[in-house]
Amino acid sequence: MFFGLVKGEGARTGRCKAIRTVLVVEDEPLVAFDNEHALEQAGYRIAATVDDYSHAIAVIDGGGVDLVIADVSLKGDRSGIDVARHAATKGLPVLFVTGACPIDARALALGCLAKPYAPRDLVAAIGVIDALLRGARRPRLPVGLTLFDTAD
Repeated sequence: MFFGLVKGEGARTGRCKAIRTVLVVEDEPLVAFDNEHALEQAGYRIAATVDDYSHAIAVIDGGGVDLVIADVSLKGDRSGIDVARHAATKGLPVLFVTGACPIDARALALGCLAKPYAPRDLVAAIGVIDALLRGARRPRLPVGLTLFDTAD
């Protein structure tokens, strides 16, 4: 299946990236698989792909994660919002990937990518977050991405 990415495309800017390792928090198996595949093809390392709060927290606490992408709805009693709250205590940036971004997400994440999205839009959204973290000129926003910074 072609996702609109060229193998090695993410390696062009590899050395100056702020985001190299991503934690995928997603409870829909097919979406999780697509996310993993697209991110790996773009040159990102996947710290883990998990579908619930407790596993996400374990990976975050283990260190080595540069960005958390999280769905809001997860398996179990805790949500992606709870994951984002924990990530904030560790200083980790969060990008929500969800169908309906809740109001309180603005305080917990850098942005929200609306489902459904194309894998190339996920990669582009992470590129935008990466540019923001590095203080670089922000690239064009992909379809469905809302940033929560005051400049927008």
